[in-house]
Amino acid sequence: MNFQPNRLAAMVAVTLALSVGQAMAAPAPAPSDNATVNLIRLLVKQGVLTQAQSDTLVRQAEAEAQQVRQAQAQRTAAAPAAAGGAVAGAAAGAAAGPDVQPGDVRVPYVPEIVRDQIRDEVKGEVMAQAKQENWASPNTFPDWVSRLKFSGDVRARDESHFFSDGNSNQVVDYNGLNRNGPYDVNSNTSHSLPPILNTRENRENRFRIRARLGVLATLPDDWSAGIRVATGSDDGPVSTSQTLGDDFEKKSIWLDQAWVRWKSPYHTDFTFGRAENPFMHTDLLFSDDLQMDGISAKVPNLKLTENTSLFGTLGAFPLEYGSDSWPSNSQDKGKSEDKWLFGGQLGSEWKLNDTNTLKGAVAYYRFDNIAGRRSSSCNLYQGEPACDTDWSQPEFMQKGNTVFLLRNIALDPNDPQDTPLPQYVGLASEFDLLDLNLQWDTETFNSMKLRLQGNYVRNLAYDEDKMNRRSDGQIVNNLDDDGHIQSGPNAWMVQTTYGRSLEMQDAGDWNVFAGYKYIQPDAMPDGFNDSTFHLGGTNAKGYYIGANYAINKLISVEGRWLSADEVYGDPLSINVFQLDLNAHF
Repeated sequence: MNFQPNRLAAMVAVTLALSVGQAMAAPAPAPSDNATVNLIRLLVKQGVLTQAQSDTLVRQAEAEAQQVRQAQAQRTAAAPAAAGGAVAGAAAGAAAGPDVQPGDVRVPYVPEIVRDQIRDEVKGEVMAQAKQENWASPNTFPDWVSRLKFSGDVRARDESHFFSDGNSNQVVDYNGLNRNGPYDVNSNTSHSLPPILNTRENRENRFRIRARLGVLATLPDDWSAGIRVATGSDDGPVSTSQTLGDDFEKKSIWLDQAWVRWKSPYHTDFTFGRAENPFMHTDLLFSDDLQMDGISAKVPNLKLTENTSLFGTLGAFPLEYGSDSWPSNSQDKGKSEDKWLFGGQLGSEWKLNDTNTLKGAVAYYRFDNIAGRRSSSCNLYQGEPACDTDWSQPEFMQKGNTVFLLRNIALDPNDPQDTPLPQYVGLASEFDLLDLNLQWDTETFNSMKLRLQGNYVRNLAYDEDKMNRRSDGQIVNNLDDDGHIQSGPNAWMVQTTYGRSLEMQDAGDWNVFAGYKYIQPDAMPDGFNDSTFHLGGTNAKGYYIGANYAINKLISVEGRWLSADEVYGDPLSINVFQLDLNAHF
């Protein structure tokens, strides 16, 4: 049993208090050197102490008793030698009784009500500590239980989407086209429209929930592991919200996190598995709900000076592995084509004074092999099961990126006009991102907190000439009337937050916030950023405002309004209102 010293001291104090209370109620016995020893032996018999711990305490008690006797002897030797003092001392000794010996300690009378009060207070404090630290009942739970820590949160939301009547009603859902496709783009043989996004009909007062439950296991030698499950309407990476309704059907639970971590002696944390985003970021580039699959090495806080520290992160994250048996209905299998995200970030935090902190970071993200590839000629009319670059379609998109038709489908020479042209789409641009983040925290009058944030992202790989060559002229969106690409490589945002607290930690905490975003179509992959602003993706610009209030330390409410329009192309104005009730435990 791993018995902590403060617990032992507390238990001994309780026993002594009870013993003293009983002893003082009866005539005081002569002082005995064996009282403490008997008490310790009793604790051994009850299983509270081991024999080794008992031996240590006995030696300590005897040493302390010896120190007390030596101190008393020194005080006796230094007593006044004057006759008057000697007579007074003799008189006092006689009054105390014939059995008083040099070195004895006189204990004044304590009323019984005071003794009971002291005993009850000490007992209550120690039992409260015992319950809090879980040592009141040793051996009740197995050892592994003490290594687990549970946490979770529940969010109940009322959400409304408002669309302008002037919006285009021809915005294709390319993510749905790929997932449900291929879609036949030959108007002579296709008798239905591709998937079209709702852009004009409002959707009001949708009740939604988010529930997450996680467990953290602390393991020996600075290892740890974590698992978390969460709700979600689908397996998309950027949202764990679940819409209610559906005739009271049960809701889905997904594996949101599963990781193993080692804290090395060199101030570096290594994490492998599915875990939270290890980079400093805003939701301009990565949604707050996005979890990353892969491996990362992070230096969270390396002190340079008393007020300056460095942090940095390296990571490799697989986005998609090529299928082992693609195409499934062909004897000739395609080669393995894997897609990856590689990232590196370096940042610093400066504590300028007691009320001002500046934090900044620069990051580079390379999205490897995610751009689409135009296929070689494929003879689908002859029964070929697929084209050789079908794998290059993105696994998940929201909206905004420039896309093109992947398949180079050969026409049936016997009926070229009526040859079906079932198509998938792929990303026209490559993505190598430079990401700059800056954050300043300060205090204003009455200790009010103020935070200013800025984030800038540029796609260094953006090149319209390469996009045209890669697509073989088959780009299907983000074009002007002359067929030229309307896009760009830049995105930025600014936000300010002001209030009693930046985090809702105590009852009565509050803050208000406001921000602006501007995201050109190919500044970043559209599949990973915030799914609320403009309902996700790129090619969006607009503002947002909101407020938070803490009902108590674990319950808070938040409301926000987001208003966004398109940057280029057909009109698409979307406003979103969200009212959240958040509970943490």
